[in-house]
Amino acid sequence: MIKKLAFIVRSLPYKNEATRLALTHAIASQTVEIYLEDGDNVEPFLALVGDGVVSGLKNQSTKCYGITTMEQHITNALLLDLKVYYCKEDLERFNISEDQLVMDAESLGGDMKASIVPYSEIQAALEAADHLQIF
Repeated sequence: MIKKLAFIVRSLPYKNEATRLALTHAIASQTVEIYLEDGDNVEPFLALVGDGVVSGLKNQSTKCYGITTMEQHITNALLLDLKVYYCKEDLERFNISEDQLVMDAESLGGDMKASIVPYSEIQAALEAADHLQIF
């Protein structure tokens, strides 16, 4: 049995830990497999919607806080084959192009690519999810 887990990021990555927590939870969710029955599995995905799409911008600085960037977190998520979706309509609203976003983990040898999808596709994935966490 596959349990589908949805992690939705809709807040800005600034002045709070919500986005970082969402990514950390999504990445860590894949480790629960060791506690499942044989044949059971989890299939997490991360969707950045609304203000959350700003979290995927490249070259954001966190040096004044001494923490990892969201760019590093999203790259690590993709390296671990986590599905990452950006909401197309929200990217258009913010005038963010694909080349401004973290879309892969090629620099670390990963081959998973993030996807820019319409909200209707994200909604369909949400409806199919067994568990939902909104950040």
